[in-house]
Amino acid sequence: MPELPEVETTVNGIKKHLVGLTIEDVWTDYNSPLHTKSDNIKNPEYFKFFKKEVIGAGIADASRRGKNVLVHLSGNWTILIHMKMTGHVMYGRYEFAPGPRGGRWVATEIGPLRDDPFNRFVHFIINFSNGESMALADMRKFAKVTLVKTNELGSSPHLSAHGPEPLDKSFTVKRFKETLRKKQNSPVKTALINHEVISGIGNIYSDEILWRAGIHPLERVKNIPDKKWPAIWKAMKETLLEGIDFGGDSMSDYRNIHGERGKFQERHNAYRRTGEKCKKPSCGGVIARIKVGGRSAHFCDRHQKPRHRRQLRKLIGK
Repeated sequence: MPELPEVETTVNGIKKHLVGLTIEDVWTDYNSPLHTKSDNIKNPEYFKFFKKEVIGAGIADASRRGKNVLVHLSGNWTILIHMKMTGHVMYGRYEFAPGPRGGRWVATEIGPLRDDPFNRFVHFIINFSNGESMALADMRKFAKVTLVKTNELGSSPHLSAHGPEPLDKSFTVKRFKETLRKKQNSPVKTALINHEVISGIGNIYSDEILWRAGIHPLERVKNIPDKKWPAIWKAMKETLLEGIDFGGDSMSDYRNIHGERGKFQERHNAYRRTGEKCKKPSCGGVIARIKVGGRSAHFCDRHQKPRHRRQLRKLIGK
C-alpha cells in the first residue's frame, strides 16, 4: 500500500502539472453491488452526483492527509483518493480503446505510462481541457474516490479519525512520545502503523524506522526507555523524508504520476531483506522476519534485540 512518501510524491506531481486545468469529463468502470449505498464512485448513483459536481471545475491545489490524496477544486469540493493496496495516480495523454468487455483507457505515448504492466489497470479517468488526463490505475480495484466539501475536510468521516502528521513541525519528540503512549501496551510496530495514532506510516517505513532506531518491532511502547524516544523520532523524520527524496517505494505496484518507479526500495535496510546481512557497520546481524499483529515485520537479530526477552517469547509463542 502506498504510504506517506508515495502519497506525498503523487501530490507534488499533481501540484506541478494539474493545477489550473479544467475538468471536461470523468469516467469509471468501478461498479460494485457491495457499494450501492456508499459515498464513493463504486456506487453508480454516487458517480452520477460526482460527475455532475466536478465537470467544469478547475484544479486549484492538492495536498495530503495521511495516505489520502486531496485534489482541491475551484468552488468548495475536494476529490479524495485513497490508493489502498495497488492504486496509483498518473497524468498523460490517454485514448479509449473499445473492447469486448466495454473497452479500456490506454496511454498513447511510448514510455512507462503505456509500457509498464502495472499502469494498465485504469479504472478511473479525469479528462482535462488540455487533452491530457489523470488516470487511477488499480489492479485489485480496492481504491476509494469520493468528494468532500473542502471546508469540511477536518470533520469528514473519511479523515476525522486520523492521528497527527509525522512530518509537521509541531510534531515534536515530546508530542510523539505522548501520542504513542496512548497505545502503551501495543508493540511499537503496531502503534506506528495505526493511522489513528500517527498518519501515513505503514509496513515498509515502520520497519525502516525501527531498524534505524535499533528498536525491536515487538517491544511494547510502555517499555521503551526515555532516552530512546529522540532516536525513534529522528529515525521517523529522516526515513520518511528520504522516502520522499527518492520518489517513493516501488517494490510493489506504486508508480508516480509519470508512470515511473520510485527508488526507495533500493535503499531498504530491513524491509523484505530476510536472511541478508545487516547493513549497519560492524553489526554482524542478520535480518529476520516475524508476524506482528498479522503483519510482517523485518528487523536485525543483533542491534534490534528486545529489552524484555521473556515478554518477547510470550508474544511470539516460543
